[in-house]
Amino acid sequence: MDTLTDTAALADFCARAAEHDYVTVDTEFLRERTYYAKLCLVQLAYPGEGEETAVLVDPLAEGMSLAPMLDLFRNPDVVKVFHAARQDLEIFFVEHGVFPEPLFDTQVAAMVCGFGEQVGYETLVRKIARESLDKTSRFTDWSHRPLSKAQKKYALADVTHLRVIYEYLAAAIDKTGRRAWVEEELQGLLDPEIYVVDPDEAWRRVKTRTNSGKFLSTVRALARFRETFAQGRNIPRSRVFKDDALLELASTKPQSVQDLGRSRLLLREARRGEIAEGILAAVAEGQATEPEDYPEIDRSREKLQVNTALADLLRVLLKAKSEDAGVASRMIASAADLDAMAAGEMTVQALKGWRAQVFGQDALRLCDGKIALTTQGSKVRIVEL
Repeated sequence: MDTLTDTAALADFCARAAEHDYVTVDTEFLRERTYYAKLCLVQLAYPGEGEETAVLVDPLAEGMSLAPMLDLFRNPDVVKVFHAARQDLEIFFVEHGVFPEPLFDTQVAAMVCGFGEQVGYETLVRKIARESLDKTSRFTDWSHRPLSKAQKKYALADVTHLRVIYEYLAAAIDKTGRRAWVEEELQGLLDPEIYVVDPDEAWRRVKTRTNSGKFLSTVRALARFRETFAQGRNIPRSRVFKDDALLELASTKPQSVQDLGRSRLLLREARRGEIAEGILAAVAEGQATEPEDYPEIDRSREKLQVNTALADLLRVLLKAKSEDAGVASRMIASAADLDAMAAGEMTVQALKGWRAQVFGQDALRLCDGKIALTTQGSKVRIVEL
C-alpha cells in the first residue's frame, strides 16, 4: 500500500484524481497535547479498481508540500467526500485557509436517508458496503514513524469503503429529490466562524450556575486569558487550567500568589510564573468591570412561557414526520426548538428550508389549532379541523 512522501508523487496522484467526479478524503491527527490538531496522515481515493486509486499522504515527511492536494480541494469539478467532516474541515481551514468544495458528508446524507442519529462510519460500512472494519489501530499514535501495516490498512479502509457508501447515498438522495436538503446542511459546515475561537467569546463555553454580572465578568476575563495563552503556545486549554478551576478562581477571587496556593483545583504549574500572573490580572480585570460592561446574557429563552401540552403534541408530530420522511428527528428539530415553538417563538431552524416542508408547516398548523393528531393502528395521523 502506497504512502506518498514527496510533493511530486502527490501532484501526480491529484492530477489523476482530478479526472474523476469525486475523491474520498479522511485524516488521522493528534490533539491530546496541542491546542490545534496536528495533522499526521491524509487518506485519498478516487473511483476505480487497483492500488493506485487509493493512497496515504504523509504530511510529516521532510519537504512534503500539500499544495497539490489543496488545489484539488479547490477544484469545483471534483466532489470531496468525507464522513463526519467537521474536524477534518477545521484542520484544513485553520492550517491552510481552505475548505474542500464542493463537499459531501456521508454522515449528513445518511441521516437524511433514514440511517438514524449521527450514524457512525462503521455502521455504514457494514450496512452499505457489506464489509467489516478492524478498529484496533484507531487510537494509535499516528505521528510515530514508520506506520505499521495494520495502521495503513485501517487508514486506507476509511476512504476505500467510503467510495461505495458515497455512490449509494448520492443515488438515494437524488432518487428522493433531497439533494438540496443535504446541500443546505453542508453550508453550515463551511462557515469559518465555527472553526475559530475568539478569546473574547470563550467564556460562553463555560457552564456556570449564576448570572451575577461581576462573577461573569471574572469568568470572561479568565476564559479570555486561558484561550489566548493556549492558542499562543499551542497547548490544550486544560493544560492552562480546567473549567472547574476557572469557576473556583472566579468565586475565590485570588489577589496574590499565596492565594493561588490555596486553590484546590488549580494545577501546580499554574500557581507560578506566567499563568499565575495572567490569572491574577484577569481576576483583577473582572472585579474592576463596571455594570454597564458586564457580559450580555441571552435570557430570551428564560422568558418563554412554554405550553407543555402543546410541546408534547409537537414531539408526537415530529416523531411521526421523521418516520414518514425517513429522516433522523434530531436533524429536523431539537427539544429546545419544540419548546420555543410551544411558547410562540417562530424563528427556530425547524421552520426554515427543507425542515419547514417536512415538519415546520404542519407544526405551525398544529400550534394554530388548524389540525389535530390521532392514531390509526401504530401510525399517527393528522386530522384537519
